[in-house]
Amino acid sequence: GGISADDDLAVEKLTKKLEGLESLQATMKAVNAYFRKHKTLDGCPELTPEQAEKLKADMAQSWHLDKSKPYPAYLLSNNNANINRIKKRLELAKRMKATPEKEYTINGARVVENYPENRLQVFFDDIPAKEIRDSLKQHGFRWSRYNSCWQSYMNRRNIDFIKKLLEETDA
Repeated sequence: GGISADDDLAVEKLTKKLEGLESLQATMKAVNAYFRKHKTLDGCPELTPEQAEKLKADMAQSWHLDKSKPYPAYLLSNNNANINRIKKRLELAKRMKATPEKEYTINGARVVENYPENRLQVFFDDIPAKEIRDSLKQHGFRWSRYNSCWQSYMNRRNIDFIKKLLEETDA
């Protein structure tokens, strides 16, 4: 499965994933360099004999068009793009965990931007009108019995929506 931004261990999981991708990138580069220098994978220190045989078999396949290197350029390029993507997600996850909650009131409804939990929460004093509930549901908000509030994932679109909705209506 994927790594959700609201997971308590998101930073640790993303860090571990990043380390794995960086290790794979270094291995692919080293294997390509070894092959370029020695024209064989035999004796490559980065590969076990089984891995070397598997890579040789892959290189012999018809779909492996570039026979000059075991790992084609697109694999290195895609892995590097994944590394950069995970770095950005990791930075965002660290920022969200470090950002404190932000709370404000609009027309009697208390709005909480809960960054550590990655949730936008709206607390009403009474049950809101059916039109408001329907509008909340249409925009991805769900009732949380545990928190006794309407909540959705934290994003700019939902923050702007809830501000507009609450300012237009008297909750």
